[in-house]
Amino acid sequence: MGMPSAGSEMGIPSAGSERWSQHWLELGRQVIAQECQALAQAAERLDGGFVRVVAGLWRCSGRVAVVGVGKSADVGQKITGTFNSTGTRSYTLDPIRAVHGDLGMVAPEDVALLLSHSGESEELVRLLPALRQRTAGMYAITSHGSSRLAQAVDAAVLYGPLAEACPLGLAPSSSTTVMLAIGDALAFVLMEQRRFTEDDFARNHPAGSLGRRLARVTDYMRRDKELRLAPASATVRQVFTQARHHGRRTGAIMLLDDQGRLAGLFTDSDLARLFESRRDEALDRPIAEVMTRQPIVVRPQTRLAEAIDLLRSHKISELPVVDDQGRPLGMLDITDLIGMEQEAIAAEPVPLRILGQRKSA
Repeated sequence: MGMPSAGSEMGIPSAGSERWSQHWLELGRQVIAQECQALAQAAERLDGGFVRVVAGLWRCSGRVAVVGVGKSADVGQKITGTFNSTGTRSYTLDPIRAVHGDLGMVAPEDVALLLSHSGESEELVRLLPALRQRTAGMYAITSHGSSRLAQAVDAAVLYGPLAEACPLGLAPSSSTTVMLAIGDALAFVLMEQRRFTEDDFARNHPAGSLGRRLARVTDYMRRDKELRLAPASATVRQVFTQARHHGRRTGAIMLLDDQGRLAGLFTDSDLARLFESRRDEALDRPIAEVMTRQPIVVRPQTRLAEAIDLLRSHKISELPVVDDQGRPLGMLDITDLIGMEQEAIAAEPVPLRILGQRKSA
């Protein structure tokens, strides 16, 4: 089959493009299917070696040094990131730099996790004696149980022979996919063993989209002098004349009963509607008559994602935060959330045009 002609738009040949598109599509499907098959084979081949590696990493009182060469080093970077974000402290160790001084970062309580498909990478093999002297244990992910790497470590995850998805059978593809999946398996088994929680995950991702979705309302709510509070017994005019606010202005006033509990909510939108309907007499009536009674509220430990879902689904701009007795602690304001990245605050975009709290019937 000849190569597509040059000079066509976006590199797609003008003649016979449908034939080439179908060929490319089939080839792409074959690659993915072959890597899926390799993953299934690796899953079936997991045995006691996997358990021993998990146990060794679990017993580690220091950090896990992840070591690889070439594409295995790239996989190691991802495994290190997954370890760190799920409670297993880890770092990458480059074998070349290690023998030129970076071994100094390895502590006696650390363990090494070495990655090599063949188990015969010279850069890795020559590092083994030094790692044996400096670490509390050595473990590996490799294909060949008879390799020098597998023979030198305390335990190894052996995934066996695999056919690379590369059409030439040369470029690491199925092997790196499997190695990456085994790294995930180790990380998540350890995460479960550590009883690692969503709160732990959020603490490790304070600036990430996942971390923000797992954050608590108390981390983002307005509080103290930023809140607008007033007694529910006051008139509308008194509330807007006397209510004081500092710093950022929220568009809602929280109205309190005699025990200091949240009795209702009155927003700037509510005030505008009084003027639009020419109900001027209401300005000198108790605000309790026109406030939103029993507004939607959340507790301070509510997930931020859950609170945002409430803002979106009820089309409201402010969400009071109260304690177990119903006393106001803070206010979650939509304007504070709009500045976040869209994916950082919700799986779906939060509407930018959000109305004030609707009054209950």
